[in-house]
Amino acid sequence: MKQLKFKFVVASSLIYGFGSIPKANKMIRHPERYTEEECYRYAIRIMRHMKRKALTRTKCYGVENLPKEGGYIMYSNHQGKYDALGILIKHKPTCAVLWEEKSADRLLARQICGLLRAQTISFEDPRQQIKALNKIAEEVSEGRRYLIFPEGGYTDNKNNLQEFKSGCFACSLKSKAPIIPVAIYDSWKSMDINTIRPVTTQVHFMEPIYYEEYGHMKKKEISDMVKGLIQKRIDDIRSGEFKKQLKNKKLNNTALGA
Repeated sequence: MKQLKFKFVVASSLIYGFGSIPKANKMIRHPERYTEEECYRYAIRIMRHMKRKALTRTKCYGVENLPKEGGYIMYSNHQGKYDALGILIKHKPTCAVLWEEKSADRLLARQICGLLRAQTISFEDPRQQIKALNKIAEEVSEGRRYLIFPEGGYTDNKNNLQEFKSGCFACSLKSKAPIIPVAIYDSWKSMDINTIRPVTTQVHFMEPIYYEEYGHMKKKEISDMVKGLIQKRIDDIRSGEFKKQLKNKKLNNTALGA
């Protein structure tokens, strides 16, 4: 049976979903009554329920790297259905997502997308893509935060990176906002495996890349740079080097505090 874990999450969330969907729809229909913060918190509440049903624990690193003020764009690798949930549950400030429109039109995904006030994109309509990316750049310039998956979608790639679509980095060049590379690891195991068992995933918020560092670069160059940083983090996790770095950091912090 394919995607047994995901089917288990869906089946076990039906009662909760039927209870939460009406309220979510009401909040989406009346943006004048509900703040972006209230909508975001309700979306996170739904995501946390799905996370529990997926028997998933997510370790998070680098939250201190997120800018405290202003807009920014997070670019993450893509592995499966849990990716956005795993990242946003660990991201306290409000954040929207660039979502493929067909995926965003499914039950619960539709509600989460609306609550996040996200942008959708059509892979078949280049003009709509440009319009959506320009809208994101405008909103980020005004202080909003966004999560984008440059790979566009996922297959059975697991912890292996796919080709990054450089066009989405136009959002950063136009908004001149910080870029936050995000590396996820083992995220595919949460909902895309064929066994019902607890899993642990990882989210790594990496150091910001400011406009002064990338403003002179072309979209493809920025894409290659971000992909390289994410690949390096994944390689370090695989090799055990990241654990060594964490241990050394703790030792140094202990020494400084002595």
